[in-house]
Amino acid sequence: MKTRYSSFYFLLLSLVVGLAACRVGRNYERPPVALPQQFGNVAPSDSSIAEMEWKKFFTDATLQQLIDTALVGNYDLQLAVKRVETAQAYLKQAKVAWLPAFTASLSANTNFPSKNSFTGLNLSNNHLGDHLEDYSVGVGMSWEVDIWGKIRRQKEAALASYLQSYEGQHAVQTGLVASIANSYFNLLMLDNQLSIARRNVALSDTIVQMIRLQKTAGEVTELAVQQAISQKQTAELLLPQLEQGIAIQENAIRILTGNLPGTITRSRKLSDFQVADALPTGIPAAMVSRRPDVRASEMGLVAANAQVGAAQGNMYPTLSITANGGLNAFKASSWFNLPASLFGTVAGGVTQPIFQHRALKTQLEVAKIQREQAVIQFKQSALNAIGEVSDALVKLDKVKTQQEIAVRQVSTSQLAVQQAQMLFRSGMANYLEVITAQSRSLQAELGQADIDRQRLSAMVDLYRSLGGGWK
Repeated sequence: MKTRYSSFYFLLLSLVVGLAACRVGRNYERPPVALPQQFGNVAPSDSSIAEMEWKKFFTDATLQQLIDTALVGNYDLQLAVKRVETAQAYLKQAKVAWLPAFTASLSANTNFPSKNSFTGLNLSNNHLGDHLEDYSVGVGMSWEVDIWGKIRRQKEAALASYLQSYEGQHAVQTGLVASIANSYFNLLMLDNQLSIARRNVALSDTIVQMIRLQKTAGEVTELAVQQAISQKQTAELLLPQLEQGIAIQENAIRILTGNLPGTITRSRKLSDFQVADALPTGIPAAMVSRRPDVRASEMGLVAANAQVGAAQGNMYPTLSITANGGLNAFKASSWFNLPASLFGTVAGGVTQPIFQHRALKTQLEVAKIQREQAVIQFKQSALNAIGEVSDALVKLDKVKTQQEIAVRQVSTSQLAVQQAQMLFRSGMANYLEVITAQSRSLQAELGQADIDRQRLSAMVDLYRSLGGGWK
């Protein structure tokens, strides 16, 4: 007999262990993503600028201080941190979902039955009084045995959701670092353009005085003076426009750092920053694994895949074990009379959903569709990342060419202004040539400042698009 029971328990245990080894759904495998061997015409390299910490990539002290302040005070980043904390709380809950649940209860009640009822007659006949009392204190336990791995899939989904929010926080940080850097370089560009405009106003004033002397000598008319004054006013008009742009840009940076609008102290000029001719990019496959937004998209796919398994497990039988135990008595005086007041129950049951108005099947179908959507989103994020890197590389290359041309153009235009003034004084050029040369010189210098800023912004965009900025 003992051998028979031992065999029965062994088979039962083997069955439970075997079923527990089963797992609904399929394990996650990264879907194939078409990736190039290299970025455009850039030779692949073992290293990438994205592996550098942002403090090593951006060495300017003012810019570092702005980024540091933003990483503490920016509200978008604070919201991302709260999303991480929320996901972490759900993960803690999922980690203990496979453990039994315990409840404690305490109850006391009195029942006054009708004297003409069966209960009332029994009380009267047995001289038990006119009411019934019942006192109970106990502990209950319920445990769903994770036979099919449904709870493990739910835990897997919770972990993936946590990692998704964690990578999402990094993605917000990379965008924030890039935004601060681009805004800072834009501010320095506006400073440079304001300096150019002021120099041009001073030059215009000199030209106006020179043409007035020519008018006094009878060599030009009042029209020439008015044309020179108009050119000076054009340069003067730039001053309040650029000062407005500077103030707005400063306010934008301050708000990004989580501070009230105000001024920003800076000591460097746009010309102090240079972009290296060679910026290592690594390989596309490494970039996809490094970029936080792509990683967050993949974690969303992992969660969606696990949810399919959990939805599938809901359609299978559920093995539940319940137990209750405690003290129970019909008199308060004998409530804690041990062991007479002790009671206990243990029960096990298997529940198989049969007809749920198609709800469970619909949940499974929707989970599979959501997994397909997550696959598409992951592939799309990877493709967008490749495109952003390629765009940044094209900008770096073409803006460098524009920068070289702009330098020559500024040099030529400044020389033209000097020659036009000399020729005007000697009577070999008219005032329109002087004014035209000055106008072209102003536009060339303003354009060069913008191109210099574009190249720095392209460098920042490449750093961000490769996945840098969150370390």
